[in-house]
Amino acid sequence: MLESIAKSGAQIKSQQKGEPDLTLGEKLGILNELYHSKPLIFLERYYRHLQPEHLTCFQHLAGSYEVEFYCAEIHRNNSQKNSRTRIKNKRYAALQGLIREGEYFSDERMRSRDPLLYEQCIGQYLTDDEVMEQNARSMSESRCLSDVLLSSYQEQLIQRKMELQQEREEGAEEEEEEEEEENDDEENEQDGPAGLMETEWVPSAEEKVMLREEFISRMHQRFLDGEDRDFNYSEVDDNPEYDNLEIVNRDAEERYFDEEDSDGDIYAMT
Repeated sequence: MLESIAKSGAQIKSQQKGEPDLTLGEKLGILNELYHSKPLIFLERYYRHLQPEHLTCFQHLAGSYEVEFYCAEIHRNNSQKNSRTRIKNKRYAALQGLIREGEYFSDERMRSRDPLLYEQCIGQYLTDDEVMEQNARSMSESRCLSDVLLSSYQEQLIQRKMELQQEREEGAEEEEEEEEEENDDEENEQDGPAGLMETEWVPSAEEKVMLREEFISRMHQRFLDGEDRDFNYSEVDDNPEYDNLEIVNRDAEERYFDEEDSDGDIYAMT
């Protein structure tokens, strides 16, 4: 229990700026002393970092209202954490199924869900030949005039959605840009007249692959975070079939969640 708290990132002792961090041994010593001398204060201070299996360490305090309260909180927090973990696991299983099925995470469907991100990562770097190839493929899939009209209408919706996304993005950046203008003006005064405009960046074939992978990765994470507004997440989150659905093997799941851990979002597999 003490080691679990010491490694959790919980504050063990108030320290001054510049003071060296406590070693694991020092943390354990402080925690051990507090637990034995003032167990109720120990529980009050660190209950958020405890698990239900740690509660046996406080059996000698049974009958106290405060102890019962914190023990109930520990059980409640653990239950909520397990619930979140189950939902993340279910969504990950559903994600793998949708990837294998292919349609939901096709370029066309992903572009319709986030046209601005698609344009930033992929669309603006397509060559004329690639655009013509996409248009030809879209036309070949249209079986009749109604399909062509529907496709044209959907494209108009996508373009309008991208315009709205762009407006929101620019609005969010407006204040930051205003703050930076003063600094830019000062730099321009120091640097003198502006030189030639920078050449527009054109990504290499390898960089295009990396941009596509970034786009797909962000769309996958968007799905896991529940941000696909048109997707009915209740069909996954409330579906008991996903609890035991093994779409990928355990090693693949652990690799995926290890990558998420590095971004600060830990998925604990049950």
